[in-house]
Amino acid sequence: MKLSLRNAGWRVRGKDIVHGASLDFAPGQLTAIIGPNGAGKSTLLRLVSGLLPATSGDVQLDDVPITTFSSARLAASRAMLMQDFPLRAQFTLRELVAMGGQISAPFMSAPVRFELAGKLLERVGLAAFAERDVMDLSGGERQRVHLARVLMQLEAAVHGTDCPPGFLLLDEPISAQDLSRQHLVLNLARAHATSGGGVVLVIHDLNWAAACADRIVVMHEGSIYAQGAPEQVLTNALASHVFGLEEGRVRMHVGSGKPYVLPHDMIYQ
Repeated sequence: MKLSLRNAGWRVRGKDIVHGASLDFAPGQLTAIIGPNGAGKSTLLRLVSGLLPATSGDVQLDDVPITTFSSARLAASRAMLMQDFPLRAQFTLRELVAMGGQISAPFMSAPVRFELAGKLLERVGLAAFAERDVMDLSGGERQRVHLARVLMQLEAAVHGTDCPPGFLLLDEPISAQDLSRQHLVLNLARAHATSGGGVVLVIHDLNWAAACADRIVVMHEGSIYAQGAPEQVLTNALASHVFGLEEGRVRMHVGSGKPYVLPHDMIYQ
């Protein structure tokens, strides 16, 4: 399965928010999208998902325009965790996660769906709260239960088969998490890629992006500025031009060979 952008863009009120984007996303790969605020990262991810219709170019799934697929096929092929997830209805965590499989796997019985939902809650560290009302959770806990829901959407679709899961699209999935749970969430993303699925995540933290991604895509002023392996992309020159950092702020980690930035270097000069 391949997910692609072909010269895709989105224009609103006469302004190009994203323009000329051409990318291929492959199973087994974790791609991190980085860039300054307002660069078009979340818009790019929404284009990839098909939730936002391209106003130019094309978005394709296996070389076929994504607009031609049914909602059930799309739900089985990709799932997106958004930055904001307004929710006012009262559901238990198990009920909410189980809903993730209703469109992508209508064939799955309710007992099996609820059993899988319980396993996914355990993976995101919320099994003890399975019967609690979602509205009683903290922001970070709610973010993780929605991660379990989108994982449910993909895993239910291939439950009991040898088919790999589809694409997991994550918009700032660690924004409300403490350090240990940031590690947990990104490990779950990596596990999804290792299992044969594809992962595309928008992330502001350059260090986590460099540490966890196979490929980094840099957005700048609505277009793709650079892409490649972290050590090739996250250079001092790029950090200076795109993020406004002073030269010399990007260093290479001795153990991993991956780039990193120390905030201390930006404060104590």
